[in-house]
Amino acid sequence: MRILKNISLFLTVVFIIGSLGYTFWIRDRYVVPILTYHHVGIPSGKWRLNTVSEKSFDYQMNFMKRHGFEVISFDDLVEGIKKGHEFSRNTVVIQFDDGYEDNYKYAFPILKKYGFPAIIFLISDKVGKPDFLTWDQVKEMEKYNILAGAHTRHHAYLPRLNLTQAQDEIAGSKKIIEDNLGHSIDYFCYPSGGFTVDVKRLVKDAGYKAAVTTNRGKDRWNVDLYELKRIHMSNTDDQYSGLILWFKLSGYYNLFRHFKHGGGLHQRPTYE
Repeated sequence: MRILKNISLFLTVVFIIGSLGYTFWIRDRYVVPILTYHHVGIPSGKWRLNTVSEKSFDYQMNFMKRHGFEVISFDDLVEGIKKGHEFSRNTVVIQFDDGYEDNYKYAFPILKKYGFPAIIFLISDKVGKPDFLTWDQVKEMEKYNILAGAHTRHHAYLPRLNLTQAQDEIAGSKKIIEDNLGHSIDYFCYPSGGFTVDVKRLVKDAGYKAAVTTNRGKDRWNVDLYELKRIHMSNTDDQYSGLILWFKLSGYYNLFRHFKHGGGLHQRPTYE
């Protein structure tokens, strides 16, 4: 009987130590979620999977407000990472890809309602074209801390271009946006998340302070400012009583997601 008690005590101690160790291991792997949106509106057609309905977007923003999440600007995120700041476990960043007009029509009023900052990565040569934002709309949103970043000139998949073409897409988009908005554009988004060592160097040389990808690259913990991983948001994240949304907002999503290494030169790029 005494032997059984000793074994039981030993297993209890091992369990407690293991649980504490796992807790501390998990804690050190917290990553501020960068929530990625594309279209906000009516999910339909080929963009259905990249569209969050107005109702669902409002639900997700309201969810964060009700549960005390702190939505910070992309600037604050980058500066915090550079300084080794330990972010609170309820920190979130909101960003949009491509610069669609529905971001202004549907997402902008909701972001204003909750007072949330965000960043929109613009395809510079698409601004002012049908279904895309105008420069006046971008300027209006910037007054409410919804700032602009660059997403190349034509949404080109950079690993497939030669370096001269890639440089034009990367540096060219920065100059076009800066000329139209009258201020520095500091952040870049790789189309479809694709990048190579050379592409990453071109982004740095162009003067960007940071760049975002999707699930490509080796930096799972968002330490490398030029490989910041993001979380794709969908129209179904509020299902199951918000369980999926909780998981994506937890800061530990990167622990369990699948990553692709490198720029995906031999992979068919997805539209992101």
